[in-house]
Amino acid sequence: MDTRNPAPLASYLDLLLDAVCAVDAQGCFVFVSAACERILGYTPQELIGRRMIDLVHPADRQRTLDAAREIMEGEPKLNFENRYLRKDGGVVHILWSARWSEADQLRIAVARDITERKQAESRQAALYAISEAAHAAADLLALLKRVHLIIGEWLPALNFSVALYDEQCEQIDFAYHVDDRERQPELPGTMIGRLCAEVIRSGQPILLTPGCSSLPAEFHDLVSTPQSPCWLGVPLNSQNGTIGALIVKSAPDSERYTEQDKELLQYVCAQITLAIERQQLHARLQHMAQYDQLTQVPNRELLRERFKAALATARAASGRMALLYIDLDRFKQVNDTYGHGVGDMLLQAVASRLRGCIREIDTVARIGGDEFVVLLHSIQNVTDAERVQAKIRRALAEPLRLDGHCLSIEPSIGVACFPDHGTEDITLFRHADEAMYAAKRHNHRAFGI
Repeated sequence: MDTRNPAPLASYLDLLLDAVCAVDAQGCFVFVSAACERILGYTPQELIGRRMIDLVHPADRQRTLDAAREIMEGEPKLNFENRYLRKDGGVVHILWSARWSEADQLRIAVARDITERKQAESRQAALYAISEAAHAAADLLALLKRVHLIIGEWLPALNFSVALYDEQCEQIDFAYHVDDRERQPELPGTMIGRLCAEVIRSGQPILLTPGCSSLPAEFHDLVSTPQSPCWLGVPLNSQNGTIGALIVKSAPDSERYTEQDKELLQYVCAQITLAIERQQLHARLQHMAQYDQLTQVPNRELLRERFKAALATARAASGRMALLYIDLDRFKQVNDTYGHGVGDMLLQAVASRLRGCIREIDTVARIGGDEFVVLLHSIQNVTDAERVQAKIRRALAEPLRLDGHCLSIEPSIGVACFPDHGTEDITLFRHADEAMYAAKRHNHRAFGI
């Protein structure tokens, strides 16, 4: 190559879509074709004399230097990929083919812009990974943890939050949150809370970078200095409206987010929204299958699962557990006298009071009609169960004011303890049931029924 009179060759190369350049042994550009301006945003005059490595993406610089050294040692490189930073701050993916000219002491390279192809590959890879996560995740938290890892593979996302909007309560809840500064985003006035609220309100993405001239005035303080982190907020838009927001924040010394990052995150957030809605639907269906819809306490099926687990634990530890079978006396009279609406409110109040009588590890379940079961997962002796029984009686004896009526309720309670009253679930349930009916007969005699 005759670098003393490159004009004829340059005129020919200007017609090519791919860029051609020459870099000297010191790593500086000595020639670039006009196509470089389309790819990198710099004119050939701006690039001549500049160090090639200064334009390379920081994360790709070391392997680019290693490749340059191998080329200068006589090993041509075909289809070498790396990323460059455009003049406008954007990231461009380049496919290089390069060799060393010993005679000219230059690295001669041809570069092709493959940004669109890489973005399409990233979209497809992210969509596939999120779709897999949606089917494999056990719950919403597990799904969002996996989504965080997936996005973190192609975007700086050490700080990552997903906020969901509860339309009925008109409030924002953080389903997932990782941040090195703001640990409680739900507190008033937090930066993340403010940004989430605006993204959800507008249904539009927001990109905040230091020095950007088009920032919304209310967010100037988030990127007030050149050392401030970048923020990228994208709405989770569904057919029913905006259900939440996904927020990523870069570290102050890491690369800045770009419009390309915003577009890609918007693209994959459509899939993330579907995955979140699918998880929420699954959770609702599971809750409906396991909980009584009126009182919101576990139903018979979930009680059976928890009872078997508690029984297995007690057997393994040679411990004790207890079952309290509770029936509400004269409940039918409440329905007949005041109506089923008041009867339903009474059942809800009873469930609430029962929950207030037990520990967090214990279970209150409604197994049908006016029948409840309290499962004490671990007790020291039978006396513990009797104390809870007395506590329940006192709690339910307190008058209830429901829909303008003052009601009182008397329970019949039967107690069965493992292993004192049996070692099998059927035996224990039968003992508690029989003890409850014995208590009911005693109450009926006491009231002359």
